[in-house]
Amino acid sequence: MSIAIENIHKSFGSFKALNGVSLTIENSELVALLGPSGSGKTTLLRIIAGLDTPDSGAIRLNEEETTYLNPSRRGIGFVFQHYALFRHMTIFENVAFGLRVLKGGLRPSRSEIKERVTELLSLVQLSSYARMYPDQLSGGQRQRVALARALAVRPRVLLLDEPFSALDAKVRKDLRNWLRRIHDELHVTTVLVTHDQEEALEVADRVAILNHGALEQFGTSQQIYDHPVSPFVYNFLGNVNLFHGRLLADLFPATDATSEGRDAAAIGFVRPHEFELSHTLPEDRRAVLATVERVHAAGPQVRLDVKISGRESLVAVDISKSRYQELELAEGREVFLAPHAIRVFNDAPGAAQLLEQGAGI
Repeated sequence: MSIAIENIHKSFGSFKALNGVSLTIENSELVALLGPSGSGKTTLLRIIAGLDTPDSGAIRLNEEETTYLNPSRRGIGFVFQHYALFRHMTIFENVAFGLRVLKGGLRPSRSEIKERVTELLSLVQLSSYARMYPDQLSGGQRQRVALARALAVRPRVLLLDEPFSALDAKVRKDLRNWLRRIHDELHVTTVLVTHDQEEALEVADRVAILNHGALEQFGTSQQIYDHPVSPFVYNFLGNVNLFHGRLLADLFPATDATSEGRDAAAIGFVRPHEFELSHTLPEDRRAVLATVERVHAAGPQVRLDVKISGRESLVAVDISKSRYQELELAEGREVFLAPHAIRVFNDAPGAAQLLEQGAGI
């Protein structure tokens, strides 16, 4: 089932939730809608489901116009953030509920319902919990029940509205890996709303990044991470260090920051792992002297906060533990700091706003 989203606009009073969003989700694809709170993710998901209607624009499922079609006729399964399970029903009855309320000839026989629910509980690894009640399960298990219930009616499209956000980090990671395996087995076209960048990049085939109701970028995880099209996308996807205008050119004079607009509203991005540290000045002199202020050595990588002379904010640098030990770094030690890569947006819209908000590190 393909989903065509065509120039969708939606306002709530004076608030513009969606502003001309267009994208196409291919059959059997898992797409993540990613963005901060208020970016329009859930509004777009609800419009696809038919729970909200757009002010203008169209939704097409397999090229069929469904913009104003009743939600019950769209063949869509919806999984909410807070499970919405029936507490007085067993796990088996919760999963069977959608099948039992189907009308007339659409309702399977009792034996068919039992077979389908048993199959789904096995799929979500909860076969032994069929006679239990939701309050007897963990949060992660309840979310799996909610997913099984949505799948029971064999939806053409599966919509997930931040399904893991109420769970702890370890359970979230386990469930998103499990969700990807379920998707690869069932091949149901799936749209996942999330504000978790790692979750979106890890699970989805493609990611749509929304900002203030507009689509900033749509592509594979690698495309949007390696080739962000705007300062917002670069800053939103993981930790970054920001450098501005003349400061950027003065610190790293051999970079493309000097190509034009030294004093323009340019903003440069360097991710923490894109720095090299050394005790001697590199031959190309694309380095500055800095002092190690703090060391965070837990885990396989070491995070360093370093201070460049004349710069108020600290620069975050990630290096391997072996490189950290080789350099014998410690708080107060001076090192030369050089970027492997730096991305500059000259006169970029939103650059000044990012700097004013103290975005990045």
